[in-house]
Amino acid sequence: MERSLSMELVRVTEAAALQSARWVGKGLKNEADDAATTAMREVFDTIPMDGVVVIGEGEMDEAPMLYIGEELGTKEGPEIDIAVDPLEGTTLVAEGSWNAMTVLAVGDRGTLLHAPDMYMEKIAVGPECVGVVDISKSVTENLHAVAKAKNKDITNVTATLLNRERHAAIIKEIRAAGARIKLIEHGDVAAAINTAFDFTGVDILFGSGGAPEGVIAAVGIKALGGDFQGILLPEDSEQEERCRNMGIEPNTVLKLDDMVKGDDAIFAATAVTDGELLKGVQFKGGFAETHSLVMRAKSGTVRFIQGRHSLEKKPGLTMAGNETI
Repeated sequence: MERSLSMELVRVTEAAALQSARWVGKGLKNEADDAATTAMREVFDTIPMDGVVVIGEGEMDEAPMLYIGEELGTKEGPEIDIAVDPLEGTTLVAEGSWNAMTVLAVGDRGTLLHAPDMYMEKIAVGPECVGVVDISKSVTENLHAVAKAKNKDITNVTATLLNRERHAAIIKEIRAAGARIKLIEHGDVAAAINTAFDFTGVDILFGSGGAPEGVIAAVGIKALGGDFQGILLPEDSEQEERCRNMGIEPNTVLKLDDMVKGDDAIFAATAVTDGELLKGVQFKGGFAETHSLVMRAKSGTVRFIQGRHSLEKKPGLTMAGNETI
């Protein structure tokens, strides 16, 4: 993949964020998701690449665009796999809550795991903890390993996970170990990435969430030099068969290199609402500000990008209700 592709991909997440930000706090999550998806799809087709969606909005008969198998780009460029979450946190946007973002990840053709739409048990940590955590070990053992690696008392280690009933046992064990907890309602891609940045105050991610989101997060973690492990959790025989058709035995550990093969991959995200890592879209009269993150695994480069967008010169940016600005 060419270096210039990183900046092209930021244009995609920026466009999706600008459009979905119009729906913040309006209680209309489907409209926000549609706005992000449409904007993302339109910009993708301007990028010099030969891309195929491997993780998207669903199968061909389930999604009108950004469906699995859809071809994107001008066909004049690198052959790449594309994983997208046009709006991670549709409910967060509808409620005006923290940490909604538009996210995508790309890798050379054949390098990203085509994760089926099912749950995945996950563990994620930043660079200081590479090689010290193991998803097969207990929560307590992993917390102590992180504390030792980061030279912290375990009472100062902060774990994050989705606030779900299925995580009650994990929450109980974290508290028993003496560590701190940050519960989130949605958005475990952002939560996983946060483990690699000290200023977010998050040390480790536990718990289960969507497998497709797990692969996207794994790309970001790989670019940051951290560690991510997952276990697919099929809920019935049909999902078990889907795993085996992919060459994955259910309930086996997937390491970072199983989910993101090779040494090159790119992760890009733009915040829609404020979060620990990025500031959300702000509309300021005749322009809007976006804050984005783009990272490349091959070079290890991490860029925080602040964009200023003229609303007058972007005819595609519309108000809710299709009134063109």
